[in-house]
Amino acid sequence: MIKVGITMGDPSGIGPAITAAAINKLKRHRADFLVIGDEWVFNKASNPKLHPQNYKFIDLHNVCRDNFSFGKVRAEYGRASIEYLDKALELLKDNSIDCLVTCPISKEAIKKAGFTYGGHTEYLSERTGAKDPVMMLLNKELRFALVSRHIPLKNVSSAISREALRKTISLARESLKKLFLIKEPRIVVCGLNPHASDNGSIGLEENKVIRPLLNKLKIKMKYLSGPISADVAIAKANRKEYDCVIAMYHDQALIPLKLCPGNKGVNITLGLPFIRTSPLHGTAFDIAANRISANPDSLMEAILLAVKCAPNLKKD
Repeated sequence: MIKVGITMGDPSGIGPAITAAAINKLKRHRADFLVIGDEWVFNKASNPKLHPQNYKFIDLHNVCRDNFSFGKVRAEYGRASIEYLDKALELLKDNSIDCLVTCPISKEAIKKAGFTYGGHTEYLSERTGAKDPVMMLLNKELRFALVSRHIPLKNVSSAISREALRKTISLARESLKKLFLIKEPRIVVCGLNPHASDNGSIGLEENKVIRPLLNKLKIKMKYLSGPISADVAIAKANRKEYDCVIAMYHDQALIPLKLCPGNKGVNITLGLPFIRTSPLHGTAFDIAANRISANPDSLMEAILLAVKCAPNLKKD
């Protein structure tokens, strides 16, 4: 039985409510759940009478009950969300859990608490010593691996180096084989500029960085295509002509994913020593106080993906 650790995320966000809803809906699934957070908040965000039997709770008691409120950005809540991650890392280290699913944290709240990380990916990378992790975003229609993550759009061009692109493609290809059991992954690389620059007439990145690297990689890698205009690459991937799209920046991937029907996108971090997934949405502070509005679909998909991939990661 796979042991799934779930961090509650920002206690003032939607994480507690969707965690309760997800494990209740997955109670017949072959997995054991260990929720890490503040149990008082967890119960406040859900209905304890509906909690299933196949979960345990590690209560860090790190949220002050006085003046607690959902939907607030506060330093203490940001600090609490990081403490949940720290506890999860301890549990992974001693094999008390097999994989990690993280509910959303607030970048603003953790910054107020004195942390400078861009998000889960950067924090887990530093804590584990994992070099150059890759964010893969996916649903049942599309998979994306991102060359750059949470950076201003004006900085994307300088972040698209040959080395960053090579590492992203290589790790994505390796992970598609090992975690998703795709024998020969078909990968397409998006251009950064409109029309993939039209051979340099709309930007220089394709001809100076992307295309020269791909020409070298294609000698050794089968089924590697690009650079192709992002709209064309994504449309072809949606028609199942490719197994994964290499996106140059955050919204190049997120917009098409969120246009797909349903709310079932997942983020998986490639390159960590364990499987870590998360739902493809934020803290939803605007609806966090109303547990009826909590949609657990994305979190459920994140849990199911973690359960699917964890055994594959451990295979020699």
